[in-house]
This record gives sequence, C-alpha cells and structure tokens, in this order.
Amino acid sequence: MHSNPNSDFPAIKRLFGISGCVAMVTGGRRGLGLAMSEGLASAGAKLACIDIADECNELRNRVEAHGTELAYFQADLADRSQRNGLVDRVVERFGRLDILVNCAGIQHRQPAMEFDLERWDTIISLMLTAVFELSQQAARVMERQGGGKIINIASLCSFQGGWTIPAYTAVKSGVAGLTKALANEWAVKNIHVNAIAPGYFDTEMCAAIINDPVREPKIRERIPAGRWGKPEELVGPLLFLASDASNYVDGHVLLVDGGWMGR
Repeated sequence: MHSNPNSDFPAIKRLFGISGCVAMVTGGRRGLGLAMSEGLASAGAKLACIDIADECNELRNRVEAHGTELAYFQADLADRSQRNGLVDRVVERFGRLDILVNCAGIQHRQPAMEFDLERWDTIISLMLTAVFELSQQAARVMERQGGGKIINIASLCSFQGGWTIPAYTAVKSGVAGLTKALANEWAVKNIHVNAIAPGYFDTEMCAAIINDPVREPKIRERIPAGRWGKPEELVGPLLFLASDASNYVDGHVLLVDGGWMGR
C-alpha cells in the first residue's frame, strides 16, 4: 500500500483528462448532443459542433460558460455535398482533431408497411452513411497525428427491433456493426472507435412517449433503475471513451440504460 493514499491522484486526473483536446460533435445543439457538448467543454476541450440549425445560442452560452472555444458549422448532414470537407474545416479552425462524436439523428415513427421511403433515405444518409464518411475523414487526420477517439451514438435499437421505427432501428444496428468494423482496422493505428448506446432518456426526441399516459409507465417500470435517464448522465461514459482511460477499449458498445438490457 502507498504511504500516501493520494499519491496517484494526479496520474488519474491525466488519465481521464481531455483539456486542450479538440472535439467535433454532430447534432450537438440539443438533447443528448447538447449535454455531451457541454460535458466535453467542462472538461476543457475545444469544441466544433455541426448541426442543421442556423443558430446555436444555448449551445454557445453553455460552452463559453466553461471558458472554452466553440466553432459552429451549419450543415445538413443528410446531404453528402455538405458533409464533404467538414473535418478539414474543423482542422483549419483548430489545427487538429482529437475526438469525434457522431450524434446527429432524427426520429420518424410510422408502420413499416406505410413507411415513407424518402424519410428512409434521409435517415440512412444522416445516421449511418454520414457516420462512416465523417469517421473516414477524421481517421485520416488522426492517423497523421498519431491517434484519436471516435465515439458513435448507438441505441437500445442496436440490439432490439423497436416498434414502428424500422429506419431508426436499421441505422442503429448498423452503427453498432460499423463501430466494430472500424475498430478492427484502426485500433492498430491508435484510433479507438467505440459507441455509447443510451437507453430511455428524458429528451425532446422522446417527448411523445414521456407524455403518453399508457406507454410511459410501462417503460419506466421495466427499467431496473426505475426512472428515465438524464442527458448529463452520458457525460461520464463519454469522457471515459474520449480520454486515455480507454486506450485498450476498441469496438465496444457501452450501454447506458439504467439496466434495461440486463432485465
């Protein structure tokens, strides 16, 4: 036993530290993305956020309250022409890229027999193809730098079928598989690709279910934790995967679900 129980504390702080790193977050303007953006900023990272909206007032206020920098890029990530060169723009602004968080997403609920095919195409492009393209762009930069972290946002629907959300389930299953495929190729390059799979979180995207007097109690009762997640509860898992603490973690899909999948 160490004579001083606190002797290793500075090393632990460095292990989980990302101060001065440059992080790029897609869909970081609201919901889970906003919480993760603020979490990265609170840990001292410089932040580049890509979102479809032309304003980011709440995001900017939250990030700047932590004394760090924000570069905001407006882009429709469902459009390949707007995805091209995004990572280069971030590198041009900050000089490097250390962390990529692929979070951008939308939801459309419709029975599979009637599911709108244009909506299908948009969801696949935004939530799966864009994840691959931006990861590819980021990996090229990270390889030159000597390494980096890519964190994809998966879902319970990476493991389960969901209900009347076939496109969402398809992309989230794809994200889990893509995470493992990229990790297989890039771990040796010190590029660590992992995913977080959130369970039921109290966000705008889930508002319809939260406000449903029939479905909400059934869902909550099935969660061993007995409650919905809070967006800020993703920050700890995110910082673990974004920092040196996870340097031998590759291709993992980390459930943050209050125990849902273990039930």
